[in-house]
Amino acid sequence: MSFSEMNCSVAQTLEVVGEWWSLLIVRDALLGLSRFDDFQRHLGISRNVLNDRLGRLVEQGVLEKVPYQEHPPRYDYRLTEKGRDLWEVVDAMRRWGDRWEAPDAGPPTDLVHRTCGHVTTVEPHCSECGDLLEQRDLKLVAGAGADEHSPFVELLKLRRR
Repeated sequence: MSFSEMNCSVAQTLEVVGEWWSLLIVRDALLGLSRFDDFQRHLGISRNVLNDRLGRLVEQGVLEKVPYQEHPPRYDYRLTEKGRDLWEVVDAMRRWGDRWEAPDAGPPTDLVHRTCGHVTTVEPHCSECGDLLEQRDLKLVAGAGADEHSPFVELLKLRRR
């Protein structure tokens, strides 16, 4: 199934990183891995699936392939700006998993703020006034890219019934 024709930013994101191995590769790249063998070893993913997913992430501009050895040819897979911007997505999934799916012992990882040394959480704040954001404080309105086929526009029509 493809969401490529759906005028929805969530659907378009799923087109790029919606396959589960892809986000785990991005997670590991965010944690500093960059080499094929390291991804393969850490994830336990088959080499052919990893090759396919890395190729797709490069094609989509999430990773860039940078040679580090000529004979035999070997490459680092480095996050692009587009890939680094997935950090908040991966962290939101980590926080959700910590809250709802973590083992009884608690979350498997903590975030420590390098500046102050304390365990912290990432929380969304309004870019204009600085208030902490919660879903109930927000509303969606049609954006510049919305058209009559946008899922959001369709949702508004359904809610008016």
